Amino acid sequence: MPQRPKAITGGRALLGLLLLQAGCAVFFVGGTLIDLFGTSSEPISWRTREFMEIGAGLGLLLGMGLGWISFREVLRRGRHAESQLRLASGAFQEVLEERFEEWGLTPAERDVALLSIKGMSTAEIAQARNTSEGTVKAQTNAIYRKAGVNGRPQLLTGFIEELMGDGVVPGGARGLKSTD
Repeated sequence: MPQRPKAITGGRALLGLLLLQAGCAVFFVGGTLIDLFGTSSEPISWRTREFMEIGAGLGLLLGMGLGWISFREVLRRGRHAESQLRLASGAFQEVLEERFEEWGLTPAERDVALLSIKGMSTAEIAQARNTSEGTVKAQTNAIYRKAGVNGRPQLLTGFIEELMGDGVVPGGARGLKSTD
């Protein structure tokens, strides 16, 4: 699908569109109120009034058309963002699996590492896996040792930086330890 010009979908254009439609609506409502209450001091010719109404009507139609184009663009951008999020999520899962394989994590260590990366505490992991906190602590220490990191923050930072293509972990280490 071709990219729409920013003039149609940009913030200023949408504000201008809103002001155009508001002006047209004020014209119609104002004209009706003036006619209803007879407050017009000097009537304008019917021909002039008809041209003004046609102009206001065309303004509303133009606003509706540009609004539709903007609406479709917003939907397209939303679908694109969702697609990118799915790709990033899948890429993150792939990176996790690759690293877990390279580090030689056991199935239990993989589960603990994944739950730890998701932000669960040691107690929550122990409860979820139906094991003791001591077992989880031993497994997390083994994970950190195999990954070449000092703790959960450094482990998570390594994954994030790898996805971002940076590969630099604070403290001078480069990326996550790989067994290559």
